[in-house]
Amino acid sequence: MKLSELAAKTRSTIESGPHDLEISGAAGLDIAENGDVTFLANPKYTPQINGTKASAIFLNEGVGLVRPDIAVIRSADAYLAYTRALRLFHPQMAAHSFRHQTVSIDETAVVSENTEIYANVVIGKNCRVESGVKIFPNVTLYDGSLIGKNSVIHSGVSIRENCEIGGNCIIHNNSTIGSDGFGYAKTEEKRWLKIPQTGRVVLEDDVEIGANTAIDRASVGETRIKRGAKIDNLVQIGHSCTVEEDALICSQTGLAGSSIIGKRVILAGQVGIAGHLKVGDDAVITAKSATSHDVEAGKVISGIPAFDNREWLRSTAAYRKLGEMAQKLRALERKVNGPEQK
Repeated sequence: MKLSELAAKTRSTIESGPHDLEISGAAGLDIAENGDVTFLANPKYTPQINGTKASAIFLNEGVGLVRPDIAVIRSADAYLAYTRALRLFHPQMAAHSFRHQTVSIDETAVVSENTEIYANVVIGKNCRVESGVKIFPNVTLYDGSLIGKNSVIHSGVSIRENCEIGGNCIIHNNSTIGSDGFGYAKTEEKRWLKIPQTGRVVLEDDVEIGANTAIDRASVGETRIKRGAKIDNLVQIGHSCTVEEDALICSQTGLAGSSIIGKRVILAGQVGIAGHLKVGDDAVITAKSATSHDVEAGKVISGIPAFDNREWLRSTAAYRKLGEMAQKLRALERKVNGPEQK
């Protein structure tokens, strides 16, 4: 691909270098080879520019370069431009019509001919699988489930009864969509009586679910993951939760039942959300934090229990000095109370 074509397709501008320079791949500064385009987004990696073998580099506006032998492509967001370049050089292959001989499809299921279905896949009663879908080995679709156009379901995934997967979704290995919600009532004998979980899970279009993640069905109604949300590996989404558009939920996060996560919210690794809470649009909860109260839109909070991130940073800075502060306090007490005080 010519440098000029790459710049156009990544919404960037060539600042220096021949427009007909041939670019054949994209890679990080430290592993890029001749013919590759690379990028610099984090200033701490600037020294790596001196040793990179890349032929071209994406740079943010205002970032200088001291290597005249590397073509410079300017972008408002170098990392985004590099991501677009990676997608150009590594496009997702479209599904081709294939059905392994070991696939089991119920006679009531409707499965498009233009699907790619591998070994030991089981598709239950009244399921629907639309065109362009890829289903890798050992996937199970329970009765009444739906897979939308061009979605990819990786090996070991279970999609439970009546759940709906939208178009262009990706579900990674061994995740379960529609497992029973964790619901029990205590009987007169103080034993746990299971509450029937009769609802479903809906993933809207362009949702991605990481490996070994569980999304629980509701007792009644639905758990819904809205368009463009991205959920990492090892995440637990409780029953009746709603995750709004373009939210980002990182690994080992847990949402208790009936939580509402707003648009573009970021929940970093190992965040805990108590039940029946709402996290407002564009809020950020930093890693290893937990909240038992609603979070306002746009807030950045940290800690257990979580509170404003800036206050949390000041508090943790003070916490590290508590031992020193205690020593000073005891010294002041001795000075005030006199030498007879021990």
